[in-house]
Amino acid sequence: MLPGYVRAFAHSNTLLVSHVHNVLAAAGIPAELRNLTLGGGAGELPLGECEPEVWVAPHNLARAEALIRQALDGRSDRPAWTCPGCGERLDGAFDTCWNCGAHREP
Repeated sequence: MLPGYVRAFAHSNTLLVSHVHNVLAAAGIPAELRNLTLGGGAGELPLGECEPEVWVAPHNLARAEALIRQALDGRSDRPAWTCPGCGERLDGAFDTCWNCGAHREP
């Protein structure tokens, strides 16, 4: 547990919490997962104390919260693109064509 960290996200769904952690890691924001195994204590412990959480350094909190909102809203700031392999039109969030497997050109 890193000292001085603050909670950026909490949810009862461990997979969602892990996804948020991965989004932050991909953006270069160091983050720590907490309470991943406390779900079995629900009922004996307050629910808010059992939820899996993502914690970040205070100076990264605003950026982390913005990235989390963007990830949960399903939006991407990247423009849509056309696959160079098959011509399929793809959403900007994707780097690989679902149709032929070609990768997005840089």
